[in-house]
Amino acid sequence: MPEVTARGLRFHVQECEGDGPAVAFVHGLAIDNLSSFYYTLASPVAEAGAHCVLYDQRGHGRTERPPTGYTVQDSVADLFAVLDALGHHRVHLVANSFGGVIALNAALLRPDRVAGLVLIEAHGPGDGPLWHEDLLNTLAKSALSLEYERTADRLLASGRRRLGRLTATAGALLNGTTLVDDLAAAEPVRPAGLAALTCPVLAIYGQHSDVADAGRLLLHHVPDCTLHTMTGHAHTVLREGTAEILEVLLPWLAHHAGVRTAAR
Repeated sequence: MPEVTARGLRFHVQECEGDGPAVAFVHGLAIDNLSSFYYTLASPVAEAGAHCVLYDQRGHGRTERPPTGYTVQDSVADLFAVLDALGHHRVHLVANSFGGVIALNAALLRPDRVAGLVLIEAHGPGDGPLWHEDLLNTLAKSALSLEYERTADRLLASGRRRLGRLTATAGALLNGTTLVDDLAAAEPVRPAGLAALTCPVLAIYGQHSDVADAGRLLLHHVPDCTLHTMTGHAHTVLREGTAEILEVLLPWLAHHAGVRTAAR
């Protein structure tokens, strides 16, 4: 299993090697891992010439699961430590869902290291105190369900082994670490913070997404932002609208990072 050691943890990583600029992918929470990008965007982006970097965040996928260290600040530090271990200094970040919180904060903390942001259904921007209330409620309900309904055991017993393993990992993460408490203490990136972003941003949101307001905040406050709204879609655009995302993503990366607009 390809892995690097960063900040005292073993991180599972995958690289799709192209001869162009580095593009790092940041996945979402709990049941997510690097495979959500590996089977959707990473291969076409690598074929267009980028050097793609994928990693399982701490506690996710095949990366180690420590009991603590799940704050946004920890996640940003993990991201840069993994990139350092792999020898990548300046990258474009592609983030999905809560991965957008990590990517946004990384770009604000180290503008010298983030050349551009692609935020797909990203949480993170907010101008009110309840910016992540729905997410936290969902995670809390999932934690209770996974612990008391033994969802993973039932899936494994029914032969749905891959989903059972993913669910078991999510259950251990939600119920055996400080993840939910750490995220409850997280602060959104306010409009003033968005205005301070120095890199170009491509924001992609579903028309019916419950976090579509975040996309509008990005458009209104980021100096260089392109917003693409996917008609008829909700939060699951990465899986259900992959082709349309690539139609927008590849030209954007061609303009801002110098990759080809299509695989050859």
